[in-house]
Amino acid sequence: MSNSLESLVYSLVPSTRQDERLKRHLIAHCEEILSSHIGQAAEKDIGHLADLIKRHLLQTTSSSSSTLRFTNLLSRLLDQPVLSRKHASLQFLYTLAAAPAPAPIASFLPALAPPPPTRPSSKATTPIDANSTHKQQRGKSKAELLREYRLRLGQPHIPEHLILRDTLYLLQGISGKYVQFSVTKDAEQNKELIFTEDPRYHVPPPTRALIHRLAEVGHLYQRVDAFVREREGKVGVGMIEQSLCHHLQTQLTEYYRLIAVLESQMSSVSHEDENPNEEERTREETGLTLKRLDVWIEDWRLRMRMMSVCVEGARDAQGGALVNLIHGYAENGDPFIRKFTNQLLEEVSKPFFATLHKWLFSGELYDPFSEFFVAVDPELAHLQYMQPSLQGVGQLATDGGFGGGDMEDTSEEHAGGLQLWERKYQFQKDMLPAFVGETFGRKIFSTGKSLNFIRYSCHDSDWVATRERLSNTGGTLKYSDIVGLERSIDVAYQIASQRLFDVFFDKYRLLDHLLALKHYLLLGYGDFADQLMDTLGYEFLYAIFLSATTNHAIFSPSLSRPANTLYRHNLTATLESALRSSNAQNDPSDVLRRLDARMLEYSHGEIGWDVFTLEYKVDAPIDTVLDPTAMMKYLKLFNHLWRVKRLGSTLNTGWMRIASGAKTFLRVPELEYDWHQIRLVMAEMIHFMRQMEAYCNLEVIECSWTELIAFVEKKEGDLDALIETHRAYLDRMVKKVLLLSPKAGREENLLNQVRDLFTMILNFREATDDLYNYCLSESARRDAEKDAARGVHTRIETAEDRRYTIESLPGILSRVREYGAAFSERVQAIVQALAAHPDLDCRFLGIRLSFSDFYKTRKEQQLRA
Repeated sequence: MSNSLESLVYSLVPSTRQDERLKRHLIAHCEEILSSHIGQAAEKDIGHLADLIKRHLLQTTSSSSSTLRFTNLLSRLLDQPVLSRKHASLQFLYTLAAAPAPAPIASFLPALAPPPPTRPSSKATTPIDANSTHKQQRGKSKAELLREYRLRLGQPHIPEHLILRDTLYLLQGISGKYVQFSVTKDAEQNKELIFTEDPRYHVPPPTRALIHRLAEVGHLYQRVDAFVREREGKVGVGMIEQSLCHHLQTQLTEYYRLIAVLESQMSSVSHEDENPNEEERTREETGLTLKRLDVWIEDWRLRMRMMSVCVEGARDAQGGALVNLIHGYAENGDPFIRKFTNQLLEEVSKPFFATLHKWLFSGELYDPFSEFFVAVDPELAHLQYMQPSLQGVGQLATDGGFGGGDMEDTSEEHAGGLQLWERKYQFQKDMLPAFVGETFGRKIFSTGKSLNFIRYSCHDSDWVATRERLSNTGGTLKYSDIVGLERSIDVAYQIASQRLFDVFFDKYRLLDHLLALKHYLLLGYGDFADQLMDTLGYEFLYAIFLSATTNHAIFSPSLSRPANTLYRHNLTATLESALRSSNAQNDPSDVLRRLDARMLEYSHGEIGWDVFTLEYKVDAPIDTVLDPTAMMKYLKLFNHLWRVKRLGSTLNTGWMRIASGAKTFLRVPELEYDWHQIRLVMAEMIHFMRQMEAYCNLEVIECSWTELIAFVEKKEGDLDALIETHRAYLDRMVKKVLLLSPKAGREENLLNQVRDLFTMILNFREATDDLYNYCLSESARRDAEKDAARGVHTRIETAEDRRYTIESLPGILSRVREYGAAFSERVQAIVQALAAHPDLDCRFLGIRLSFSDFYKTRKEQQLRA
């Protein structure tokens, strides 16, 4: 039996393996227990023994979990068939636990002075059973012995209930009696702990480290509480920041409750000179120690750290940027931090989602503190879109559609559609929360703008129905349902964009206006352009019509005359005549009323051809797409195409004049070679102009129009996409028609060469007209000489005969040859420049201009010569 006891003592008390005296003492004690009444107690009630053990556990421990654990272990013991003497085993363990500590332990400590007398306890001890001893008879614990040793050395540790009380103060950001926060001017720098030097007590380093750890929570609490209190009385605090403060205050209230619970468990001992034994006993009964306090506070330490980080970020961020900052902490592997951040974001983001809901489903921006990622320009906030005229064309309807006033509203209460569309609301990327993303943020921005535009600019009668459709797209927008948020954004974006396209193309007939610009300003109506050019090209036109009192002669303006002699009402009358004389008369009346003719600003010496232009007037909301910048590009294209059209018409007229006057030229045979050379140069010019005209109309305008129509038919994207597509359509035509190059210095050089070439063609045509008139005068003169030789006088000399004399012929021929040679040289340079042009269509134009390498061969011949 002694061997079994020895093995049991070895396994349960490892220190006996080196201490033979302690081993013998424990073995003897166990033998004494086994030889006592335990052997005869086998028949006793095991339930009564279990009650005694539970009562002992309740007296020696501070929590009820130990009794629950004992009950669980007892039930498992009773179910085990291996042990036959279960009652005896429990009785042995119970008696061993209630026995006093062995005396030999004191031998490990130095000799101590007799301890001071202790104050008897007022509480009576409960007997374990009839044969058990009282608590007062048990030996001293290690803690008591160590305390007595420190008292003898004069370095007693501070009683834990005192330092525990100060620690609870520190957790509330309040300095205690023995531990205090440093006092500085800046509360944020109040991080240092100061331990009061008291000769009676000593605070050991482990306790100091633990207090520092606990005081961190108090410092963070102080920072968060100061932030919340500061925002309470501050003016202009945003709704998102208010929501953050509300959530922080809720968390602090929970923290207050925890502190109150901890304080309720504090010892009732209030005197600093309390007997240490009594204080130790009281502390064990309450169950609250610094280490247990640290365990209780661990969860709040993490919370306070997160709240402190949010407070620091909130000082430099607001609105969506603040939400974005907090969202960044949600990407964390710690489940506690991720959960806490998600709960915080759920509360803080509520004002953001309320603003988002109004903007996304109603097009209304309610953001009094500028916290949303959509901002309104304060200079344009009071402006509204120009209301379209009831007659569809603004002031144009008051003047019959031609020569009317200006369509632009010059009042400060209105602004252009594009100006308000692009500038009134701005997208602020830095205020966009990361959980939304820039792609969805752009869709939200476009959706709200589209709804606002439909409601206030387009005056859509179906606005209520559109809003009802949007309201049915999804449920409540919230942070915890990001997938639902993205789905709602997509659906709202599609509904708003589709409705805006329908309003533009069905209600305001945007496609009709785009076609009108193509037909008139881009000269897509060939018969109209020819009719207008022929009418404006004549010197005057007599039209006599009968009225009630007198006959009137209507003079048609000639663009060959000086610009200051032309009047706008004559131009508009000629335009109306050209419209009625061509297929353009079948266009809608709303389109025709918008078309007008006017003169650009001119300088001295310019003629009508230099300053004449057509213009197409648009009003809101069409001017959002056809903005003033776009209309200026249309005018620039018209100016260039009008010159090409004029030169083509001029060359055709000159060619027909030369062909019809061949018989006249036969009477001046010495000029036959010169006329042959003129026909060659003119054919070269006609080829050049026809290739230019075909290139502009077919390869540039028609191809660009095809791409624009493809986008319109799809009706995908939003109004911004429509504006960008139309701009790309215009930019492509401007770039290709004007032969612009992205290389610095080349675009203007090539365009100027082409314009100089146009001037040469006009000068050549003028020189050939002079030669033609000379031939007519010379033929008439020679016929008159023949008639005079027969004695018949058939001709009277005119001023024109005196102008075109034999002396003027060399000058006329010199001009014809000079302009013809200069034209050929300039075309060679243009073809060479087009061959190196970065645009493929422009390079193909150079190939068509130099048919069969005509100009290349001519250049090589010139170089060989």
